[in-house]
Amino acid sequence: MPEFREIITKAVVAKGRKFTQSHHTITPPHHPSSILGCWIINHEYKAKKSGKTVEIRGTYDINLWYSHHDNTKTSVITEKVEYVDVVKLKYRDPDCDDKEVVARVLQQPNCNEAVISSNGNKMVVHIEREFLAEVIGETKVSVMIDPDGVEDDDWDSELSDEDFEELDPDFIVDDEEE
Repeated sequence: MPEFREIITKAVVAKGRKFTQSHHTITPPHHPSSILGCWIINHEYKAKKSGKTVEIRGTYDINLWYSHHDNTKTSVITEKVEYVDVVKLKYRDPDCDDKEVVARVLQQPNCNEAVISSNGNKMVVHIEREFLAEVIGETKVSVMIDPDGVEDDDWDSELSDEDFEELDPDFIVDDEEE
């Protein structure tokens, strides 16, 4: 009868992914004539587990470069944005002891589009971002013990020059010959 051992280890016990699209309305001090560029910078975030979800709270700055006074002057307006993304988790091991939460950015916040509103005095910025959240906890792994152990010969898998001498160079057929 085989023997088993239980190993307690850290493992990913739950995962979730969240893609978010949002838009922000920015009111500049001057009526914009055209939008010249939009950049998202200074992205920071923190994640914490909340029930069966991970809550990601973060901030970033929107820098919007635009022209005004009939395209004769330019300005940059900066607006700080705060957000909360709630990531639903899918559990693989619901009976584990949750120890830590790891959130990774799959797509940094970036500007898809920036347009002047229909009334002409505001600008609307469309932004998207994506996160992957993982919960790491302690779990048990069962392993079967081999009473004979592992022989060192099983580890010898290196190829030698002699192994290549037996290869048939005509084995690969060129498509042009067919």
